[in-house]
Amino acid sequence: MLPSLSTPADGRPRAVLVGIQLPDLSDAQVASSLDELARLCKTLGLDPVARISQRRRSTGAPTVLGAGKLRELARLTGGAGVVPSPARSRGGRRGTEDESDGDDDAIQTAEELAVEAVDDDADELADGDDPTVRAGVVVFDHDLTPTQLRNLEGATGAQVLDRSTVILHIFQRHARSREARAQVEIAALKYMAPRLRATGATRDRQQGGIGVRGGAGESALELDRRRVRDRIAELERELVSLEREASGRRERRDARTVSLVGYTNAGKSTLMRALTGADVLVEDRLFATLDTTVRALHPATVPRVLVSDTVGFVDRLPHDLVASFRSTLAEARDAELLLHVVDASDPLYLERMAVTRRVLAELDVGKQPELLVLNKADRLDAEACEALTEQHPEGIVVSANRRSDVERLHARIVAWLERAMVDASLFVPYRTPRVLHVIHERARVLCETHEDEGTRVTVRAPAAVIEELRAAAEA
Repeated sequence: MLPSLSTPADGRPRAVLVGIQLPDLSDAQVASSLDELARLCKTLGLDPVARISQRRRSTGAPTVLGAGKLRELARLTGGAGVVPSPARSRGGRRGTEDESDGDDDAIQTAEELAVEAVDDDADELADGDDPTVRAGVVVFDHDLTPTQLRNLEGATGAQVLDRSTVILHIFQRHARSREARAQVEIAALKYMAPRLRATGATRDRQQGGIGVRGGAGESALELDRRRVRDRIAELERELVSLEREASGRRERRDARTVSLVGYTNAGKSTLMRALTGADVLVEDRLFATLDTTVRALHPATVPRVLVSDTVGFVDRLPHDLVASFRSTLAEARDAELLLHVVDASDPLYLERMAVTRRVLAELDVGKQPELLVLNKADRLDAEACEALTEQHPEGIVVSANRRSDVERLHARIVAWLERAMVDASLFVPYRTPRVLHVIHERARVLCETHEDEGTRVTVRAPAAVIEELRAAAEA
């Protein structure tokens, strides 16, 4: 369903990034968002070679950009810089003329207007790039309508993607499990269904009907959309089945559960590896982890503590993709404690925290207690770390690459979980040695003494477990 990306013979597809600065966005926010878009594009396999941005009051114009910026973009892609005549509206005017050429919608300085008047905007190529190299892909940092996509592709002569399509492509490539693949396909189908285009041939192909002028049942486009709906329904049934199978396979008896959540590339997988000693994929790229991974906390505790690593979030994550990963985040929803991992070295880390909490709220996750983990402290100086500690006294400042920090976090997790435990004394007669073995498996034994008739143990465990063990010992 997603449009395929064509790769040039001489390497990765080159891309121009386009950002729109709305009135409520600062220069720093736009720059940060474009930086993130560049990383998304690199993760997808694109080579961002240029950036263009423009101040606009909205993103609703037929070509999004003003005429001058559109021509600037077209010079980077080898396009004409105007929407081809077949895209004329009913009034006969071309799409680029309908958008007021930036006079009403664009917020431009006098200098920008003067530059456009002489049609001499500078190409914003990265240092070292050959200005004669043309980009074959244009990526917008927001969602585009089908009409905008068609107009922009006609004006630039390049493949045009929006932010959501890039994210969906990445998820599609990185999904490994059957569950993740099904969820990504659902999201892609829901996103692309309204963007199915009716070609001339599609409009002409009709199924015959009785008493209807021109013959007419469903057009090929309508058939395609119905197939999409049927496929989504099929995948949703498959997900329900997979979720039941997964819940049947899980053995979580007495295990305490902790889940890592946070913005993508915050270091969750690195922290997961450090806390559990598991061989978890760790890569410096966005969305390296899509499938939930569950491992036991190491060094091991009694009862066991299970740690789950979940998919990272990103700003403006497609809504259907968020909804489709509801079952993947079941581990986080059922966890007793959430470890909210934040890249503390990111200047906009507070905004990343807000995005994570907003998405978790949408998924009805995050009602349980949260421990804020300010990660990547090794990238900060001592003064910055101290400031973070003062600003977030409820959190813990760590580096997943420092063993001492990981040990502090391990102790903090265990201490928090043990707050809900109780101490109790149990007597196990010698005739039931199996019960003593179960006690060692399900509770922490603080003291053990052997008496004439049996063994007396002092244990620490959740109250419900204590009652079960007491009943077994007295049986």
